[in-house]
Amino acid sequence: MKGLINSANNVALEQVKGLVASRQELKLNEQPRYVWHELSPNQVALISGGASGHEPLHTGFVGKGMLTGACPGEIFTRVTPDQIYECASRVNTDQGVLFFVQNYIGDIINFKLATELLHADDIQVGYVLIDDDVAVSDSLFTRGRRGAAGTVLLEKIVGAAAQQGYSLEACEALGRRVANSCRSIAVALKPCAVPASGIPTFTLNDGEVEFGVGIHGEPGSERFDYTNADDLVDKMFDALKENSDFERSVSHWNRKDGVWDEVDSSIAKFEPNQDYIAIVNGLGSTPVSQLYIAYKQLFNNCQNENYHIARNMVGNYCTAIDMQGFSITLLKADKEMIELFDAPVDTAELRW
Repeated sequence: MKGLINSANNVALEQVKGLVASRQELKLNEQPRYVWHELSPNQVALISGGASGHEPLHTGFVGKGMLTGACPGEIFTRVTPDQIYECASRVNTDQGVLFFVQNYIGDIINFKLATELLHADDIQVGYVLIDDDVAVSDSLFTRGRRGAAGTVLLEKIVGAAAQQGYSLEACEALGRRVANSCRSIAVALKPCAVPASGIPTFTLNDGEVEFGVGIHGEPGSERFDYTNADDLVDKMFDALKENSDFERSVSHWNRKDGVWDEVDSSIAKFEPNQDYIAIVNGLGSTPVSQLYIAYKQLFNNCQNENYHIARNMVGNYCTAIDMQGFSITLLKADKEMIELFDAPVDTAELRW
């Protein structure tokens, strides 16, 4: 494949080196690899991580008002326990560390292992799982639903809470509330290709669309002929609305007993006359101008259902390398979430 790369084997390292060079406050540990910035000692440290190839997620959101550290794996490859453990040990404060984990089996196993190692070091650790993708109830790499662009809202809202001095327990509870209230769906018009292979992750015939695609290029839940943008957004909106109240059970790190508990989480079903935060997110190769066409129809759908879009984001936030496609995320937001969303942020990719 042709691209702005020097070696297919060094893409993940070179891109993060460029990121750190562009932001004076960011620091890079190369082995094991993680990006971090200095934090006030009276603030909870927030760490996320996972496969590279989804930039700006997660490394682009390290900075004031969002993440303290991020652990990037290789392209579409899980983060390793030593990355997570050493990053958390580096940024740990007296207030503890909170992990944000997307629901992929490999990431979950490695974050859980790092949690147990940190607990053995007497470091307080919290854990929030994000599984906002409504396309499939189970997938190639998950038990349950996949994590997707809702991660951006989780990192922003809880990041603002940590900046304002919320405790570890309060940040963790808020994070679970955000995860329970967030839904996403993605579609692809063209697949992506991993640089090391140059081969598309799936094939589409001319005129077809992959509905419910995963952010690692996983096939979707169905495939059909493409008609136009409005029809596609209508179908995506229906999927979000119809899957807003799915049952959910997640692992919870019991800090008192040092064990994992399975807990049921209450789900915030989408309803009229409520506030929502909306994201129309590009997957890597969709022009922003076309994302606004999608947002136009999403806005119309929300108006028709009396969903009040209180805030919105349109752009590339959680990509799949060079996939041509987009995702829609809706978060049913309460007053606290909106105020924290509005709070100042200063990272490579979000600044206000």
